[in-house]
Amino acid sequence: MTQSGSELRRTLGLGDAVVIGLGSMIGAGVFAALGPAARAAGSGLLLGLALAAVVAYCNATSSARLAARYPASGGTYVYGRERLGAFWGYLAGWSFVVGKTASCAAMALTVGTYLWPEQAHAVAVAAVVALTAVNYGGVQKSAWLTRSIVAVVLAVLAAVVVVCLGSGASGAGRLGAGASGGVGGVLQAAGLLFFAFAGYARIATLGEEVRDPARTIPRAVPLALGITLVVYACVAVAVLSVLGPDGLARAAAPLADAVRAAGAPALVPVVRAGAALAALGSLLALILGVSRTTLAMARDRHLPGALAAVHPRFRVPHRAELAVGAVVAVLAATVDLRGAIGFSSFGVLTYYAVANASAWTLDPAPTARVVPVAGLLGCVVLAFALPWASVAVGAGVLAAGIVLYGVRQWRR
Repeated sequence: MTQSGSELRRTLGLGDAVVIGLGSMIGAGVFAALGPAARAAGSGLLLGLALAAVVAYCNATSSARLAARYPASGGTYVYGRERLGAFWGYLAGWSFVVGKTASCAAMALTVGTYLWPEQAHAVAVAAVVALTAVNYGGVQKSAWLTRSIVAVVLAVLAAVVVVCLGSGASGAGRLGAGASGGVGGVLQAAGLLFFAFAGYARIATLGEEVRDPARTIPRAVPLALGITLVVYACVAVAVLSVLGPDGLARAAAPLADAVRAAGAPALVPVVRAGAALAALGSLLALILGVSRTTLAMARDRHLPGALAAVHPRFRVPHRAELAVGAVVAVLAATVDLRGAIGFSSFGVLTYYAVANASAWTLDPAPTARVVPVAGLLGCVVLAFALPWASVAVGAGVLAAGIVLYGVRQWRR
């Protein structure tokens, strides 16, 4: 395929795309999100996980169909622009860039907290700088590093599952023990757990760098999501069988507490190292995704046009990557954003609501519209089931983006 000076290089195959999706989803979320979800849902935690997976499946299916039709960088920003109009594409892009930039800083701080708590901010900045440098060198280097991280994290999670389920402290009766959080609690838990599933968007946002995207992306997205669901379900069942819903809700580090309760305290440092590595994998994939959406928005002049430059040798959006890395490094150095899960979930659910609405326009057949409608309704319900502080902040950030869009259109 001939490459022009403004295009990215198509080097990612099916395996690379699946690995990047896994690196985004099997990240710090599985180490951190189970506790808050258990506090919300109680004994309904597994139901919340299943609901999050159903909504994620609908979103993934819609995203895969759209990515096959529009294999360009930017993901739902591009789909919304092409199917619904410039405003909806902008709204999706704004939600993604702002929400995921906060997530980048949160993941960087997670790395610092696990590796060197006393110098968490310094370690976070170092992690951002190092991973930005990896991304700058080309997407293949990023895919190779992600593959290594995913392999190690999966090994750690497998060890947690084996130790917990094989211990005398494990009991099937603990899975449904304790009080349920009710319908509201299950919905809130699903919204929080959705944060951990949302990484398959990274496959779509890299559409301009995937070989044969019309075939590769629709296969890679459900593969990555399916593997992640199996891993999360196994980990959730194993941890619940040891701690129970009430113990999981009280746990500061759920997986570490579970292996300690299972009688394997020697595994705790390994779990902590796995959590740090998982956060690194998530951060690497997040920077990739945010920089590609930034590139697409800069091409349309929603962001400074200089950010649309593509490196002549590495064929990556180098200015966008450096800008995203700089913003994330500043946030990681100055602000504690580890509580950003709810805010990020609100932004990402808005992003996928636009994706489902865009997919709804692809085929007028009623049967083809069932999944987009279910995904759209699921996104709206989960977004407003989040803690009200997250909803208020998320809505405020979206409103600020809409005002900026209106001012820009008026000036034009």
